[in-house]
Amino acid sequence: MKRYCFTLDLIDNEELIAAYRQYHQSVWPEVLESITASGITDMEIYLSGTRLFMVMDVNDTFSFEQKASADLENAKVQEWETLMWNYQKALPGAKAGEKWKLMDQIFKL
Repeated sequence: MKRYCFTLDLIDNEELIAAYRQYHQSVWPEVLESITASGITDMEIYLSGTRLFMVMDVNDTFSFEQKASADLENAKVQEWETLMWNYQKALPGAKAGEKWKLMDQIFKL
């Protein structure tokens, strides 16, 4: 098993943040299926102010490239991603269209 951590910001607006939290209380089944089908075994998202932090555990079959390709072909996942982008804001230094930024591990006990 491998673990990846990502970060992303939300738009600094209380109503938008509340709506984003609400969407994540009942993520669409097609989105959940796309997550688990890709080899992601566990995923958690945390929020502090406007900063999101995501922890993602994956099995040996997981591939970022295959996940991205499958997501592009899944209309419901694309609809979800487009909707979520109304609440999300790219981090400083992000490439065009880049959402979640992979974080570097700098310490482990």
